[in-house]
Amino acid sequence: MDVLEALFTRRSIRKYTQKPVSDEDITILLKAAMLAPSAHNCRPWHFVVIRDEAVRKALAERHPYAKMAAEAPLVIVVCANLGEEKEPDFWVQDCSAATQNLMLAARGRNLGSVWCGLHPKEDREDIARDVLKLPPNVRALSLVVIGHSQQPFFEANRFDAAKIHYERW
Repeated sequence: MDVLEALFTRRSIRKYTQKPVSDEDITILLKAAMLAPSAHNCRPWHFVVIRDEAVRKALAERHPYAKMAAEAPLVIVVCANLGEEKEPDFWVQDCSAATQNLMLAARGRNLGSVWCGLHPKEDREDIARDVLKLPPNVRALSLVVIGHSQQPFFEANRFDAAKIHYERW
C-alpha cells in the first residue's frame, strides 16, 4: 500500500478481531512513530506497548472514550519525557506527529487504529499515569488502540476548498 492510499483510507476503527498484532508489526509501527519530526530533533517520545488484557481493561474502564481498548489486542500510549525537551512545551507537537505516523503505519500494515486523547485533559492523563505507573517527568499525550479491523476501510473525501487561503487570509 502506498502512502496516499494509507492516508486516504485511514479512519478511526473501534471494532477489532481477537487476532494478535505481530511483534514485527509492532516494531514497524514504533519505527514509523520514531521517524516523526520533532523540535530540535530531541525526540522526547516514549511508548508504552500494552498487550496485557488486565491493563487494557483498566484503561478502558477509566477513559470515557477508550472502551474498545478492552477488546482490542493492542494499545500503545504515546508519552513524552519532559527532561528530554530542548524547547518547553513542544512535546505536544512532537508526540502528535509520532502518533499520526504510528496510525498511518498501522493502516499501511492493514491494521485499524483509533486515537483516544489524554492530554490536555488532566483527568485523562492521570488515568495513564495511575494505570501505567508513569514517572513524574513523563506526560501522556495519546492512547492508540490497534488491531485487525472488523470494520471496512474505504476512501474518505474531506477536501474543502473553502478552508484554503493563498498568500493571505
